[in-house]
Amino acid sequence: MFRVSRSGYRAFLNRKVSAARQRKETIKKQIQTIYDNSKQNYGAPKITKKLRESGVTIAERTVGKYMREMGIKAHWIKPWTTTTRDSDFSNELHNILDEQFNPERPNAVWCTDITYIWTQDGFVYLNCVMDLFARKIIAWTFADTMEVSTVIETINKAKACRNTDLPLIIHSDCGSQYVSNAWREATEKMQRSYSHSGYPYDNACIESFHSLIKREWLNRFNIINYKHAYRLVFEYIKTFYNTVRIHSHCDYMSPNDFEKLYEMVSSLPAA
Repeated sequence: MFRVSRSGYRAFLNRKVSAARQRKETIKKQIQTIYDNSKQNYGAPKITKKLRESGVTIAERTVGKYMREMGIKAHWIKPWTTTTRDSDFSNELHNILDEQFNPERPNAVWCTDITYIWTQDGFVYLNCVMDLFARKIIAWTFADTMEVSTVIETINKAKACRNTDLPLIIHSDCGSQYVSNAWREATEKMQRSYSHSGYPYDNACIESFHSLIKREWLNRFNIINYKHAYRLVFEYIKTFYNTVRIHSHCDYMSPNDFEKLYEMVSSLPAA
């Protein structure tokens, strides 16, 4: 029926899979495992890094090709939108940080911001404090309003779990929460820095994290209410972002591992 010779058909049945084909299928299985372990978030650069760590010699372009064949890809960031209003005093507030996002030690620069999360019951708000050294989320709180008490609770959590004896910059936008008297009192021993009005790039790291948690995790779910949203945020930050997710800024380590490496190196005796 298909006009195939008997000898050709028998040869097809007995033909062994080539070594190159076997290697490709093995690598594809490894790619799928790494992709699934990243909560299906890693793209070709991070998967290539993980493959090389396991001893596989492969080009990033090849990984990207295999991922396209497998129908898998990383999630991408949606355009940034404004979620807070500037205060009337923004012209009196100064950008001390000036987009210097790479401090040489932990607890030198923190940044903070509020983002909204949609649920079936309405908006809830996530406030985070990030240590820029390892891009680690060191404190976060959840609320159903954007009141000043939320940011005060978050910064107090950060102060309780970190060493603030050395000089420390705290960077935020010019929203009313961050120019309030309560905020000034809570950060009186810190150097306050503020983004320029309507310019999110001054606080790009925390803005990026809030985009990240939405595109990599929250946007996958039809979030029911406050409790559901809280549970999802807890899972992402505590069991993935800080502890497992590799970051190019951290030389492809997790924030926790990057800080541990710094502490280990710092404890070594001087040569």
